[in-house]
Amino acid sequence: MALGMTGAYDRAITVFSPQGRLYQVEYALETVRSGSTALSLVCNEGVVLAVEERMHTKLQSADFSWKIFQIDEHIGAATAGLNSDARVLVDNARVYSQTLRLSYDEEPLVEAVARRIGDIMQIYTQHAGVRPFGTALLIGGVDKTGPRLFYAEPSGLILEYNAWAIGRGAEKVRELFENNYSRSMTLQQSVELSLKALVDSVDKIEEGWTVRLVTIPITTRKYTMKSQSELNPILNDLLKAKKQ
Repeated sequence: MALGMTGAYDRAITVFSPQGRLYQVEYALETVRSGSTALSLVCNEGVVLAVEERMHTKLQSADFSWKIFQIDEHIGAATAGLNSDARVLVDNARVYSQTLRLSYDEEPLVEAVARRIGDIMQIYTQHAGVRPFGTALLIGGVDKTGPRLFYAEPSGLILEYNAWAIGRGAEKVRELFENNYSRSMTLQQSVELSLKALVDSVDKIEEGWTVRLVTIPITTRKYTMKSQSELNPILNDLLKAKKQ
């Protein structure tokens, strides 16, 4: 194929290549793969969402999180890729979640919110003059059906998982989950496994590296951000073991 023809498929979001590929969607997925690691898992006691974050300078506030979000009181999301794109999707999800509450007078299902995000992402693969969202989301929560976890990617694909990871360290995390995850784990065991997975996925722990972790227990159905003082004892032990 001539170079000019290849370039045409490369630039046009609405045109399939002869091989049936949408290159801009694939590039968006590459943005996700190069992003910071995010993971989530469900157990019988609830849901865990966790991300790694790196402070770019000592002047940056360590208290502000930009890769993990609350959508509703019982739903959260973790992202890899362009967090600015994720923020827009999360804002849409928050509005949709409240609309469902007002319309049906009950908490929205995690699946309904995930599908809404997927619908928005899919629309941005069909129209000229826009680009796909350069982010993927792990959407977890506890509703009347129990703990649920969904994955949404730039193509608009929505899949449900028991445990999943996205970002640059995703393959290492998934391998650890394959060997160690069980749905019957306690919520505390799930937290410890999540922290271990994030630490093991990083080749070198740099200054400014930190972890944000959220739990949504089945008992309260409340999105709860764990404080650094709660996480540090476990993280310190894991980091010491990693150096040995």
